[in-house]
Amino acid sequence: MLSSTVLYRLFPQVFVKDSIMGGNQSKPEFNTVLGDITVGNGEQISLSCEANNTGLTVTWEKDGYKLKCVQDKHIMEQKETESEVWKTKCSLKIQNADERDQGNYTINLKNELGTASCSAMVTVELKEWRTVQWNQKAMVPSVKEFKIDNDQVKELRFLLYGAVGVGKSSTVNTIRTIFEGRPFVGCLAEAAAGRSFTKTYEKYGIANGREGMLPLAFNDIMGVEKGESAGVRTDDIINAMKGHITEGYVFHTEFPITEKDPKYRRNPSLSDRIHCLVSVVGADKIKMMDQEFINKMKKVREAASGMGIPQVVFMTRVDLACPMTKGNLKNIYRSRKIKEIMNTCSNLLGVPMNCIFPVKNYHDEIHVKEDINCLMLDALTQIVHWAHDFVVTCSTIPIHKE
Repeated sequence: MLSSTVLYRLFPQVFVKDSIMGGNQSKPEFNTVLGDITVGNGEQISLSCEANNTGLTVTWEKDGYKLKCVQDKHIMEQKETESEVWKTKCSLKIQNADERDQGNYTINLKNELGTASCSAMVTVELKEWRTVQWNQKAMVPSVKEFKIDNDQVKELRFLLYGAVGVGKSSTVNTIRTIFEGRPFVGCLAEAAAGRSFTKTYEKYGIANGREGMLPLAFNDIMGVEKGESAGVRTDDIINAMKGHITEGYVFHTEFPITEKDPKYRRNPSLSDRIHCLVSVVGADKIKMMDQEFINKMKKVREAASGMGIPQVVFMTRVDLACPMTKGNLKNIYRSRKIKEIMNTCSNLLGVPMNCIFPVKNYHDEIHVKEDINCLMLDALTQIVHWAHDFVVTCSTIPIHKE
């Protein structure tokens, strides 16, 4: 006896007519729908759903376009079964998944009475392309025990700069949280993007528990904004890198600091200068950066390059840009989305990929989380060594007065 599936394929018109007479013909409806799925590279993708109808025309789409099937790669099945009522089970299997298979898949059902569709997101984890130790106890000592090979420089200085609302101040809080062992909010951060919350040039040291201070300091600066008379002035950022601006200077959006200002340092020493420039960008906002903002960032980077200052990017808000990373931060270097955003950032700002560090700052968490700490420690360890390399190099080169 032939199955209903075979009969439908041989005599579709008769089958549809018979279904109508049997009372099973109605507008397509789903009993079960497709579900989001995450698979590893090389694994099988399996999507399935069930409709309460028969005699359906079924099509599949990926990212809004008809799915192009490849032999031995894509397997589509449509089976009609009868229990108390007739049902149609539909499935799509994709063999040996790779990053090209990631996307939004939609199944469309159609008959003479109507249509129905449902979708699911398929995420394909890449092979881990950058490793993190994910062990805070093993990572902390390399920073806590770090010593500067220069008696005149007591601390390595890092300048954080970037757009308003991307997490410059929150980055300082996250780093302090790691070494304080509790959520730290000493550096006030604005909850939502708007005008810059930081108005003055401030330096934040990092406490080493009860053992004093680490030889690290972070300078927070007013946010970069669109428009010539909005946000921090580019000349102020450059003067800060050179060591001309002292802590407590109040930024003005209309004009930069001048030599007559009491907060202007005329003859900065190596210890007064910035030893590493940290550009902070939001992973969820990179594609929205306009050319004017990019040009401001590039001008600062060009000035830093002229001074030989190492430059890195801290790419924050990764959980808002990538659902896979939001679900598990340890998947960050398996995420195709994060890698794509890093590539975009590299191309827009001209920063090499190995100088871009995706991180997550504390935001709504009220307890310390090891995965957040480890990701930040991984980035911090790298920039500490690069800042130190700069100090060692400058220690052998006379500082010329401007």
